[in-house]
Amino acid sequence: MRRAGGALLAWLAVCGAAQGACPVRGEHPMIEAQLFFGRAIDGRGPVTQQEWSDFAADVVAKDFPDGFTILDGEGAWFDPDAKSTIHEDSKIALIVTKQSPGLSAKLSHVIEAYKARFHQHSVGLVTRPVCAAF
Repeated sequence: MRRAGGALLAWLAVCGAAQGACPVRGEHPMIEAQLFFGRAIDGRGPVTQQEWSDFAADVVAKDFPDGFTILDGEGAWFDPDAKSTIHEDSKIALIVTKQSPGLSAKLSHVIEAYKARFHQHSVGLVTRPVCAAF
């Protein structure tokens, strides 16, 4: 009886894995990327809404034509030189996409393009596996 129960549990585990790890019908394993773009620029005013819109159209939309979401945020980071916390307006890009061999290069392109265009030291990036349906 124990062998039969163990075999049944193993079979159920294999069947569940074959159907995918996503709990809701229609969802598929994907990657969620969140990018955090500070808008403060030394020596001038912040990145304007028009500058951001142009960047999103010129860079983000070309690398992620299937879609993305942009949110406004307020970022904070510790500046070790000034020994203080800096607050600045930010943009957050939320991208949910299929895992692909070129994903890392696309994310790197967006990050490096923003840093170059707006003289930024860094762009925050968080990635994680998710289940999603569109």
